[in-house]
Amino acid sequence: MSEPRWLSAEEQRVWRDFSIAVSMLRGHVESQLQRDAGMPHTYYEVLVVLSEAPGRTLRMSELAEKCRSSRSRLSHAVARLEASGWVVRDSCGTDKRGSFARLTDRGFAALRAAAPGHVEAVREALFDALTPDQVRALGEIAQAIQHKLTPQCAAAMAALEDPLDEPV
Repeated sequence: MSEPRWLSAEEQRVWRDFSIAVSMLRGHVESQLQRDAGMPHTYYEVLVVLSEAPGRTLRMSELAEKCRSSRSRLSHAVARLEASGWVVRDSCGTDKRGSFARLTDRGFAALRAAAPGHVEAVREALFDALTPDQVRALGEIAQAIQHKLTPQCAAAMAALEDPLDEPV
């Protein structure tokens, strides 16, 4: 086994600052959505993804992929959203094991009600703290990290899938 590539003092400082900032930002957004909309960020994200899909409907497996979620975790979230009347599941006519999630009008209304506060929380906590050049740089950095990690994350999600999970 080769020697670890230890972080320099500067890299260690940047890593810790970045990790703290992401954690604080997630906490800020999560608490705002819980307080003002009564929903966790995970549910908000599902509603957003469905709202942007044709017919506000996606196959559950595609929804899991777009939400970067395991199928079992997504199935649990959709069940909670169904209980709220925000999402319904429809069976797939061509695949007995497959199903679709569809955003209801009630769910779309909940999303529309939650969106202004969410956007303001993101703007206040993230974009108001940055200059336009920093926003561009952050976008480039985020894309570089996503590009680097996408293959590993996809493989890890596939490995987590339990073949005995509820069909999606």
